[in-house]
Amino acid sequence: MIINTAGIAAVAVFYLVILFVGMLAAWKQRKAGRGTSSPEENIMLAKRDLGLFVGVLTMTATWVGGGYVNGSAEAVFSNGIVWCQTPFGYSLALILGGLFFAKPMREKGYITMLDPFQIKYGLNIGGLLFLPALFGETIWTASILSALGSTLSVILEMDNNLAVFSSAAVAVIYTFFGGMYSVALTDVIQLFFILFGLVLCIPFAWMHPAVNQEALVNQNWLGHVEPSSSGIFIDNYLLLIFGGIPYQAYFQRVLSVKSSKQAQWLSYMAAILCTLLSIPSILLGGIAKNTDWLNGTDYAMALTSPDQVKQVLPLVLNYLTPQWVSFFGLGAVSAAVMSSADSCILSASSMFTHNIYKAIVCPSASGPHLMIALRVSILAVAAIASVLAVSINSIYGLSLLCSDMVYVLLFPQLLLVIHAESSCNKYGCITSFLFGIILRILSGEELLGLPVVIQFPFYNDGRQQMPFRTLIMVFTLFVHLGVSFVTEQCFTKGWLPQKFDFLNSYPLEMTYQQEDISPEELHFQFMTNGKLEATVQEVELTEMGPKFDSVLSISHPKVKSSSIPIQTSKIHLNN
Repeated sequence: MIINTAGIAAVAVFYLVILFVGMLAAWKQRKAGRGTSSPEENIMLAKRDLGLFVGVLTMTATWVGGGYVNGSAEAVFSNGIVWCQTPFGYSLALILGGLFFAKPMREKGYITMLDPFQIKYGLNIGGLLFLPALFGETIWTASILSALGSTLSVILEMDNNLAVFSSAAVAVIYTFFGGMYSVALTDVIQLFFILFGLVLCIPFAWMHPAVNQEALVNQNWLGHVEPSSSGIFIDNYLLLIFGGIPYQAYFQRVLSVKSSKQAQWLSYMAAILCTLLSIPSILLGGIAKNTDWLNGTDYAMALTSPDQVKQVLPLVLNYLTPQWVSFFGLGAVSAAVMSSADSCILSASSMFTHNIYKAIVCPSASGPHLMIALRVSILAVAAIASVLAVSINSIYGLSLLCSDMVYVLLFPQLLLVIHAESSCNKYGCITSFLFGIILRILSGEELLGLPVVIQFPFYNDGRQQMPFRTLIMVFTLFVHLGVSFVTEQCFTKGWLPQKFDFLNSYPLEMTYQQEDISPEELHFQFMTNGKLEATVQEVELTEMGPKFDSVLSISHPKVKSSSIPIQTSKIHLNN
């Protein structure tokens, strides 16, 4: 194996540029954040001062990852544009996210996507939803790092493990020190590399002698969908559209901008850019489809095996463009991977620090303490993702299953807690969560060797032919609503004794005005500023001191502690 030293040097220069920008942003962030009361929140959300321009670019760069760039070329090469579903599905996800989720999430000042769950269901039950969110972010990071490793090994003859760990290390260093601010500014640079590198490769690849120019122009770019595959086609699109919304990487940007209006606009504008940035990969995939790889290139093999097809984009960069051009294309792929990897690492770490460590493990932790926890979790997530990227061959299957889990489990939960909060409770949350997991596993997954136990209608040739993931998602949603309604009726109308309410969803009635804050939300908001005991017995809220009143005045100016009546019996706040 001959190592391409010139290519490795070019990649090293690119990494140094990204590292310099990231560390410069970290230095400015640290200087501006000195003396603040919540340094960990500043790291997570860039002080909620992200401008619209930078916000749009970092949102776009986060979605245009390695799988997005490589996968689009692969889909067009194999089946045509109609099966290039990722760019258009994720663009629609951004539009719907802006329409229905960005505004309420930003207006309520949440810190992570999991906050509304913990406010509604309590800290522990809400924290349960951290598991699929963490699993999805970590495995997604591993899958794109794995894609980068294989790309570098094809073009540069570079060791796969070295490529993965070095790329992860660069992303971790500036994320470790600068958080969201560093991630956002490096995303701007990385987005430029993606656009410039891929666009530069197109004319050189198009005019390569091995490319059949007449067939390239006249080919069926669109492709078609077989009737027997229509159910899978619809299911994949719905999975991308609705399953692309409940990701912390998306909401981290929504919650980092200055206003809810900006949160919506950055979603809409990023959707447009995501669609436009798929065009270079689509063109390169079409070029590869009309190339005589066997007789016209140094590769000297036809692209027939699945492993070869997955490498379509790096093969085009390596064999259909001059070497110096391929370096820019490689920089584009590396930028796409790093722009998504750093976002996922920070997203998973933010959820753990805020929703698990601070909320459950150590509620009294100070700002510096939480900064240590955040940085340790950044290292841990990056390390786990890197190890998975170099050790598991079925990383694509795992990432696909994670998308399923996010779609089946998190989307219906998020939809209900944001838009039907009064119609759901803890019993519905837990029951639907378990129901969704069991039903999805029993539906089978060929990539992971899971046998099909439940055969949906039109099952044929060992495959579910109808949109079964969407059906499971809808079933999960209605199970949540149904169980919540039944349990509410049982406990509020006295059909079941209070002692059977083992989740304490309907404790002894507390009366407060419509405009007042609920006990769960009051507990959660106070928890973000100081420790509040889970049980209050025979006390008036005014005895908790001026700090408690200050929390009320910030979130609900009309509410005073003296106006909230508290029974003298025990009040069990969710924890």
